[in-house]
Amino acid sequence: MAVTDAQNPLLAEHTCGSLLNKLQEIWDEVGESDEERDKMLLQIEQECLDVYKRKVEQADNSRAHLLQSLSDAKIELSSLLLALGENNFMEMPDKTSGTIKEQLESIAPILEQLWQQKEERIKEFSDVQLQIQKICAEITGDLNPEQAGTFAVDESDLSLKKLDEYQSQLQELQREKSERLHKVLEYVSTVHDLCAVLGMDFFSIATEVHPSLNESIGVHSKSISNGTLAKLVKTVSTLKEDKKQRLHKLQELASQLIDLWNLMDTPTEERRLFDYVTCNKSTSVDEVTVPGALALDLINHAEVEVERLDQQKASRMKEIALKKQDELEEIYACAHIEIDPEAVRGKILSLIESGNTEPAELLADMDKQIAAAKEEALSRKDILDKVEKWMSACEEESWLDDYNRDENRYNASRGAHLNLKRAEKARILVNKIPALVDTLVAKTRAWEEVHDMSFTYDGVPLLAMLDEYAMLRHEREEEKRRMRDQKRYHEQQSTEQESVFGSRPSPARPLGNKKVVGPRPNGTPNRRLSLNAHQNGSRSITKDGKRDNTRPVATLNYVSVSKEDAASHVSGTEPVPTSP
Repeated sequence: MAVTDAQNPLLAEHTCGSLLNKLQEIWDEVGESDEERDKMLLQIEQECLDVYKRKVEQADNSRAHLLQSLSDAKIELSSLLLALGENNFMEMPDKTSGTIKEQLESIAPILEQLWQQKEERIKEFSDVQLQIQKICAEITGDLNPEQAGTFAVDESDLSLKKLDEYQSQLQELQREKSERLHKVLEYVSTVHDLCAVLGMDFFSIATEVHPSLNESIGVHSKSISNGTLAKLVKTVSTLKEDKKQRLHKLQELASQLIDLWNLMDTPTEERRLFDYVTCNKSTSVDEVTVPGALALDLINHAEVEVERLDQQKASRMKEIALKKQDELEEIYACAHIEIDPEAVRGKILSLIESGNTEPAELLADMDKQIAAAKEEALSRKDILDKVEKWMSACEEESWLDDYNRDENRYNASRGAHLNLKRAEKARILVNKIPALVDTLVAKTRAWEEVHDMSFTYDGVPLLAMLDEYAMLRHEREEEKRRMRDQKRYHEQQSTEQESVFGSRPSPARPLGNKKVVGPRPNGTPNRRLSLNAHQNGSRSITKDGKRDNTRPVATLNYVSVSKEDAASHVSGTEPVPTSP
């Protein structure tokens, strides 16, 4: 304890001199020799040198470590600035000013700030790239949850320019996604409308394309992949083609129904049951929008009705065929074309009863005959209209002849002024007959040249009728001239007798006011259309085109005058005698 207490003061000394003095005192007290003392001092000096060397080495190592840290910090700073694109960092310290520790202390907060900025930038890049990856996966349809977020951010370029590029790419993809979603919704809506018109199940068709197209799933959860769009386009195309084919089928059924109804005179109440078919007869594909309008059950119902009517038509074939024959005969009658209806009807009945021809073929052949008859009637219409005018003029000519022969036409009887007006109009009309006949002859010859056949009127060649009329008209004019000459001769003889024997009543003078009834001098009304009368019996044609078998042909040229309208007007070719 004494030695320890004695050493405590030594430990309190801090200088080498005090320790060396103490050592000298100890050596003196002990009696160490000088050699031992020198040897000990050399040892102490060597140990001190070793300590200094070790301390210098430690200091040098520390300095080197600090320099390396400073170098690493500068490299890291440059790398961060390059990665972040911060080439002109405002708080960049002077690289050569201050001690190493001062330089490190000045760089540390900048590095911390840049590291924080880098982490934020990495997060921004990660968010943008994650959205890009997600949208690209939605477009390509490769949605794999395990691969989502497995990408690595490239930390070598975290500049704002690169971030802007990724954001621009993201915006473009978002715009494409919006357009694709709009297209998908449009296609889904089109599929829904088409399914409604066709009476098909929309849910099954939509989910068959993609399960996300179900109406219960939100809009933003719909699939917008290339495969989904391609399937939607194909589905819409298929449904539109199906709609087109069904509408075509329905329109064919509507035409068949209408034809069968018209043939069999189906009542309106029964037709109304199939208004859903006939209402789309002339409708375009895009105009059919009523739900269920082209459903298969409706089309099948219409097909069954057409089959039923076809069977009914076969049982009523005779009635339908004879009805068409009536229509054909009516066309020929209006066109004044001579046919043998009894023979045609017998042939039709024999064909139906024999069963050697299909009912549809027979009706189609009769429809062709009706169409050909209508075409021929149309080609004859202009000539027939002029024939009607010619016959009407002939009737007025016949009436005018009767009127001129009436000796009482000058009496002021009842209705005389009406006969006077009619006579004036009749003379105008009669004067147009030669020009009308010439026009008829020219048109008839032109028609015969075009059609390479003779134009007949109720079986009689029209040119022969016109030639006979011209001949009869010439004979009548000659007869009138002879009668005028004979009359002048009788008047001359009467004048000579009066001058010799005196005046006496003329035997030709009528005794009363009654119309003289007797044979016509020229006989024109009964002869004018004699060809027609000889070849067709006594049949004639009324103005509506129907045959009249009860009256003679002469009635076409004569309009009878009642006893009340027996008064007449002065003839344009005879002198007006004075009233008695």
